[in-house]
Amino acid sequence: MSETRVPTIIIAGTASGVGKTTFTLGLIAAFRARGLRVQPFKCGPDYLDPTYHTLAASLPCRNLDTWMLTPEVMTGLFTRAVAGADIAVIEGVMGLHDGRGGAGARGSTAEVAKLLRAPVLLVIDTARLSRSAGAMALGYQAFDPDVWIAGLLLNQVGTERHRRWVTEGIQERTGIPILGHLPKQAPVKLPERHLGLVPAGEVEDVSRSLAAIREQVEATVNVEEILALARAAAPLPTGDRALCPERPPQRKVRIGLARDAAFGFYYEDNLDLLRAWGAELVAVSPLRDHILPPDLQGLYIGGGFPELHARELATNRSFRRQIAEAAGDGMPVYAECGGLMYLAESLVDLEGERHGMVGAVPGTSVMQRSRVRLGYVTATAVRDSILSPAGVTLMGHEFHWSNMAPPDPRYAAYRIPEACSELGRRDGDRLEGIVAGPAGNILASYLHLHFGSDLQLMHRFLERCRVWMRAATADAFVMEGGS
Repeated sequence: MSETRVPTIIIAGTASGVGKTTFTLGLIAAFRARGLRVQPFKCGPDYLDPTYHTLAASLPCRNLDTWMLTPEVMTGLFTRAVAGADIAVIEGVMGLHDGRGGAGARGSTAEVAKLLRAPVLLVIDTARLSRSAGAMALGYQAFDPDVWIAGLLLNQVGTERHRRWVTEGIQERTGIPILGHLPKQAPVKLPERHLGLVPAGEVEDVSRSLAAIREQVEATVNVEEILALARAAAPLPTGDRALCPERPPQRKVRIGLARDAAFGFYYEDNLDLLRAWGAELVAVSPLRDHILPPDLQGLYIGGGFPELHARELATNRSFRRQIAEAAGDGMPVYAECGGLMYLAESLVDLEGERHGMVGAVPGTSVMQRSRVRLGYVTATAVRDSILSPAGVTLMGHEFHWSNMAPPDPRYAAYRIPEACSELGRRDGDRLEGIVAGPAGNILASYLHLHFGSDLQLMHRFLERCRVWMRAATADAFVMEGGS
């Protein structure tokens, strides 16, 4: 069995919000300044942190998920992505051991670390700690000895005396090296809003912010020692060769990919897999474009922030009409979360203003003042769609602040079990998503799916695009008088 060896380092945290992203960005920039090609990753189903990783590395960030993906697929996607890279830098999700539930490592950064056999740098927020930081570090060291905690990074360090006390408390019992810190008055704080960080493309002077973060990391973090640790990562088996064909199909399927300030939430591996299996992804912008590109055979509209651009989306009537007409003609259209909101009849923003949307699926999305849903879900397809036949189980993720009335049972895409109550009784199932269109050619849902969880989802979508392409070509031939 062939192996892949690439220096790898994981930046994990004791909890969310302890400074993982800042350390990660600083290290990516510092490694790049040393002439290294850095492949960034983010654990879990995150779309926002990766926008900063991508900018810092000048390479697309990819997600590593051990709940939606099997270990073999996750490792296979990782080894495929690092081909040609000099180092892989992985930012964890939440706390090191936080995953799908309270027991077991599934979906956690710790599981990723064990599968990749990679060293972990643990970030601790020391703002209100001194010797107690040692107890915290000792607990993480002992909790799962199979996770290699190779070093510690301290955030929110106040004074030199504070740093010394924290260091003494940690070294008293653990022996874990402290490889750097960030001061309490850090030079940069990345802006946030309701879904998390503001995407990097919307931040003014973001390049200057990244430069300031790198300068701080270079000053107070032992970058060379971290690079040496990364080079000690164990080699990995090359992974699942069935993920991609040895030779890509010669005949391409042209799929429009909605990508602009309103729509940008995609797993990069989804796009890679589509391309590998014959898709030509054509960028379209519901904000700026007025017509769809010619000869499209399908459309993929991901999540994003349509609520922040609702007025502009509504004003672009010609593009909305083009999508409605294409969907009405039978073109396969797949939409996730923000894409669902756009395909619906209207969107009500946080100010209560209603904006007309495409109208390809029934319903109105209404923005709420608090989060509606967040977390992994297991869904069962209740009818055939462009991704799966009825009865198939899908692994997905939801994260949204808007709400829509439950779909008409005649058109619902999925049935999702609700969470169990404290007494252990299931609260009941809910219907989610809509299958619509003249040939069931539209699938729109709040559910985010990773095609690596079931390659048949992607294959079915591509085949439906090919079938529609052949049918549309035959219709055009007849209309032109062919025989």
